[in-house]
Amino acid sequence: MGRIGEFLRGAGPAIERGAIPVGSMASGMPVELPFVAVRGGQRGATLWLHGQVHGDEINGMVAALRFVGALDPAALTGNVVVTPTGNPQALDARRKRNPYDELDLDQSFPGSARGMISERLAFALLDEMRGTADLVLNLHTLNPLFDARPYAVYKVHAQSGVEENRLLSYIAQFEPNVACRMDVGGKGELPGNIAGALDYQCLALGIPAFMVELGGGSRYEAEPVALAVRGFERVARALGILSTGAAPEPRRVRRVTRRSWVTADHGGLFVPEIAAGSAFEAGACLGRVMDLHARIVQDARLEKRGIAIAVRRDPVVHTGERLAFIANEWDEVPTEPIPPRRSA
Repeated sequence: MGRIGEFLRGAGPAIERGAIPVGSMASGMPVELPFVAVRGGQRGATLWLHGQVHGDEINGMVAALRFVGALDPAALTGNVVVTPTGNPQALDARRKRNPYDELDLDQSFPGSARGMISERLAFALLDEMRGTADLVLNLHTLNPLFDARPYAVYKVHAQSGVEENRLLSYIAQFEPNVACRMDVGGKGELPGNIAGALDYQCLALGIPAFMVELGGGSRYEAEPVALAVRGFERVARALGILSTGAAPEPRRVRRVTRRSWVTADHGGLFVPEIAAGSAFEAGACLGRVMDLHARIVQDARLEKRGIAIAVRRDPVVHTGERLAFIANEWDEVPTEPIPPRRSA
């Protein structure tokens, strides 16, 4: 059992602000994972908010710290834990990846106690969650080059015992534009070890977990932060941790089962015609690429109907760079009331 779990198993309402040691720099500066753990006045479930995996994902950190900072331990039945960063070196460098090993932390779980620094960070974080967390919210943002309305990403693990509809019931509390069921094989989406994501490895341990994408990276956005805080309140109420705040609301979720990137065929300046979050019909113009001689070199028209999950905001593009993230297949799923928490 990790340090956070030991604290939460103590008696009486309390707040612990500390850090999990992971390593050190050549200068002697520590590499560690800060946390805020709030132990309620009565025992109950543990909601774990993980604010940042990639170094440019700021909105989730702000939302999680704002939420936990307003809690009264004596009023809680259960616990709330915030680990604001899982990748402190990437955060300090304002980069997606850790500059000291160039690994993607969200493809490095479950990690290794004797691995590279990102693998050690992954191991330390997941080891703290093991046997302690009842629900993990893995907070992200999209690449800073893109605009996006808040949405969710989740995975299905056949051996986890966590049902898909249970995840969707939690996800619905964040009012996402879409909820994307991600292919762990990464087909048509992202290269690399998708099974190495924090939420997937939590599922492997039987812990319900999913990703909430809160706007764009490297900037503070008030609306996604407020939406996240409201979602935390609803989920905490559903788990029985909070008796006040925004009430949980069963609702329908637009579930995306296939998505893909649209890329530039020519370099130049990209000007979008479709806003992030919008639905469109077949033949719609996503946007146009203009070269530096004022010629339209690409008229990006979409062959099938879709939903623009994210649209590029930086107009400078080279051949092969991403213009938009598009939902290709989706359905409307009615979610059920959130099931009661497991016994403490």
